[in-house]
Amino acid sequence: MHAEVIINSNARALNKVFDYKVPEDMENNIHIGSRVFVPFGKSSKLDDGFVIALKDSSEFECKEIAKIEKEESLTEDNIILAKLMARKYFCNISDSIKLMLPPGTGSKKLDLRTKEKTGNFVFLAKDVEEILDDISNGIIKSDKQKRVLEFLCQNDGVYSPDLEVLTEVTSGVFKTLEKNGFVEIVEKQIERNPFINKNITRDEKKVLNDEQKKCFDGINFFIENNEYSSNLIYGITGSGKTEIYMQLIEKVLEKGKRALVLVPEISLTPQMVDRFLARFGEVVAVLHSKLSVGERFDEWNRIKENKAKIVIGARSAIFAPMEDVGIIIIDEEHDSSYKSDMTPRYNAKDLAMYIAKQKEIPLVLGSATPEITTFYEAKNRNINLYTLTKRANNMNLPEVEIVDLRQELAYGNKSMFSYKLQEAIKKNIDNKKQTILFLNRRGYSTFIMCRSCGYIVKCKNCNIPLTYHSFGNTLKCHYCGYETSSVKVCPECQSEKIKYFGTGTQKVEEELKKMFPDITTIRMDIDTVSKKNSHEEILNEFKEKNIDCLIGTQMVVKGHHFPNVTLVGVIAADSSINSDDYKSVERGFQTLVQVAGRSGREETGKVIIQTYNPDHYAIIDAQKQDYDIFYSQEIELRKMLNYPPFCDIIVIRFSGENVKEIQNVSKKVYDKINNLNEDSLFIYKPVPATIDKIKNKYRWRIILKCKLTSRVLDIIKYGIENSGVKDTSIVVDINPNSMM
Repeated sequence: MHAEVIINSNARALNKVFDYKVPEDMENNIHIGSRVFVPFGKSSKLDDGFVIALKDSSEFECKEIAKIEKEESLTEDNIILAKLMARKYFCNISDSIKLMLPPGTGSKKLDLRTKEKTGNFVFLAKDVEEILDDISNGIIKSDKQKRVLEFLCQNDGVYSPDLEVLTEVTSGVFKTLEKNGFVEIVEKQIERNPFINKNITRDEKKVLNDEQKKCFDGINFFIENNEYSSNLIYGITGSGKTEIYMQLIEKVLEKGKRALVLVPEISLTPQMVDRFLARFGEVVAVLHSKLSVGERFDEWNRIKENKAKIVIGARSAIFAPMEDVGIIIIDEEHDSSYKSDMTPRYNAKDLAMYIAKQKEIPLVLGSATPEITTFYEAKNRNINLYTLTKRANNMNLPEVEIVDLRQELAYGNKSMFSYKLQEAIKKNIDNKKQTILFLNRRGYSTFIMCRSCGYIVKCKNCNIPLTYHSFGNTLKCHYCGYETSSVKVCPECQSEKIKYFGTGTQKVEEELKKMFPDITTIRMDIDTVSKKNSHEEILNEFKEKNIDCLIGTQMVVKGHHFPNVTLVGVIAADSSINSDDYKSVERGFQTLVQVAGRSGREETGKVIIQTYNPDHYAIIDAQKQDYDIFYSQEIELRKMLNYPPFCDIIVIRFSGENVKEIQNVSKKVYDKINNLNEDSLFIYKPVPATIDKIKNKYRWRIILKCKLTSRVLDIIKYGIENSGVKDTSIVVDINPNSMM
């Protein structure tokens, strides 16, 4: 028997199979998906890889597989998916495989002990009745030993350090009891529980209104009949989509299957997890990057061992080891974070659809502002559409008011807060109500410029302005992380006329405290959520301590439910819609509607949108909170300009330290593709990227417009593989989040 093995390497040249002979004593243990260690090349060390096919013989003279790693095997379905991803997303098969391994694994020096945390647990070595008889008969005289044994009679199998604290003894007492045959001390794996500090009150399912019931019944039909279906729940903010999710999952669990729920932001995960824990208890597992590697590893094992029936997680949870998944739910399906910006550049929604089809199960997408391409498919009946027009608690949507910042300047108001927003914030403070202020820029000022010569302080590694952060008086690059002290003198002309321009969340917080000295505030942006559990801590502090104002970026926009928030202020709506990206208007509209939905969840709410473009259709439609009108306008523009969903956009990016080589390589790739071009493929000539230098690497790009087909994939692959690439990195991004 021979095996086709993919070596675990991101080198493009090794993205091919190598044949190895399977020793006879391994033939019964090896299968497609097995992780193996093999001799490779001239190295004396073993390399690891995965078996992607088995066959009777090979045309080559082959080395033998040295070892099979049973604990790290994948399924045949995993391997098929990895191959599909490698082809569609132009990555190595091993890059895709790594996403399917337990967190913290996949390195060439694999040692499971580095991932499993073990400790000593104390168990009774006799029956409880026998122990109690020994205590009452005076066989055990030590009070400390009695305390330990009496505690273990009620709570057998306790982690040794915990038992020391609970019984106020030292570990020496346990060893004495073990020596005398009363207890045994066993080394076991410690499950690192991310829910250990949560105090959750159980929740009962709610009665669905007519719209919710129609949606539930429609999707439940496919659950009961074990059929694939793609379904969009298009419901206004607060319309009870999560309750529908939970009741559908209940039906799936009754059929002996499990459920996968994807959420876009780490900041959303705690609230979603809390709701599911309250309904379903400890059968819930969570997977996201803010857990420690150990916690993620243990959660992965709970899922693999079928101890967790419901998995909630961010994008990568799509690879959770769930052979018996019965439904996949993608909440806030419009969110860009479902698309990976790192290799492999996969879209979790595409993979979810593929898995749902293979498993013959329903796929459920939910959003108040669906992605344009998703809604287009629903309108064309390729996706089942369910519409929720009412808030679940019958509350009205908040009143939305647009403030023209040009008029504010005419009135002499140079503050970042309009008069109406100032008045509304003061009223909220007086009434003990909460406010959310949204600005999609962190930091204090967005750039620094010399008013004498026009010099802008830029990152030394990237061709972009540095952002000023008042905390630490530093300048930071939000692309490469470069940081330096702020400047007071222009490096170019030595002038002291340095001016800070733009506004970030830090500055909003500072100006707000100047205007309202007694206001309590909390800020939520990438600078304040770097620590573990910081998302949840900030959200809980805002909610439980009734802090007056939460100031934040995109993290405060989606999914959160704060009963006491009655005012949302959008500081500058224009930054979301004014960029050279065809998706910018869609993202801007979605952001405005989503952030407006945080207001008035349980009391009458108000939203104030500040803008210099009050007549822009995205802002007017956001004021009306009318997605249908926005969609009808946006889809016509997309059709005229031939943008998705009427085509696919493929960006081929080139980066490297030698700009001339990048130009040459990008031109060769362009020529190779263009020579094989068909009428259906429109290709733009290579040009520098919008941000032409990041992390000391120059960047060029080629843009293609077409319908993505196998033929197109083959043409692009041919163009890249025959371009003579040496030191230039080439990345292919299918329907990217950003054209930059």
